[in-house]
Amino acid sequence: MTATEIVLMADPKIAAIPVEDCGEPLVDVREFGLELRPEQVEDGEPYALLRSGVVERLLRAQDSLPDGLRLVIVEGYRPPDLQRHYFEEYEAELRALHPAWGASRIRTAASRYVSPPEIAPHSAGGAVDLTLADAEGRELDMGTRMNASPEESAGACYTDGPGVPPEARERRAVLGAALQGAGLVNYPTEWWHWSYGDRYWALAQGERAALYGPQG
Repeated sequence: MTATEIVLMADPKIAAIPVEDCGEPLVDVREFGLELRPEQVEDGEPYALLRSGVVERLLRAQDSLPDGLRLVIVEGYRPPDLQRHYFEEYEAELRALHPAWGASRIRTAASRYVSPPEIAPHSAGGAVDLTLADAEGRELDMGTRMNASPEESAGACYTDGPGVPPEARERRAVLGAALQGAGLVNYPTEWWHWSYGDRYWALAQGERAALYGPQG
């Protein structure tokens, strides 16, 4: 992909990338000193789980952040059934908003915000939604709330989207520099979504195959 091109998750190029799962386990980020958003700590929820290779890279990214900043993990692994529920729910929302749109257009538009379940990076344990906090653990203003949709945010949820205040844009750049430096790639329609080892990462990095396939 070029610096200006956005390839959406529904693009056939993503699904065409083969998966050669390397077998890395899902591990709990909290066991390695990474911080999980407090309200996500619920019994039975998989938010804290990521592939071990992703955790290694997040630790590297955190070490590279300026003093006084740290990562806050909001969501990691997402079971396939939950991913399917999220995708179908957003498709239904878009159909209600745009009754004249056909199925293909709905699917493409939905993939700006929720990945199609069959190729979802979260379900492979390779994707993480995260943000920045200060030394006291207060989350910083990144220009939109976490998980703001394109409709809600008028496109400001895009990493380089319009209408983002300068301070928030600078924080996104700081976050991006740390994560890119550690080998993760961003899904450009969501400033908070970063991944390693999944099919989207493989396309962005020019890799022949993904390292991680769906889990569970």
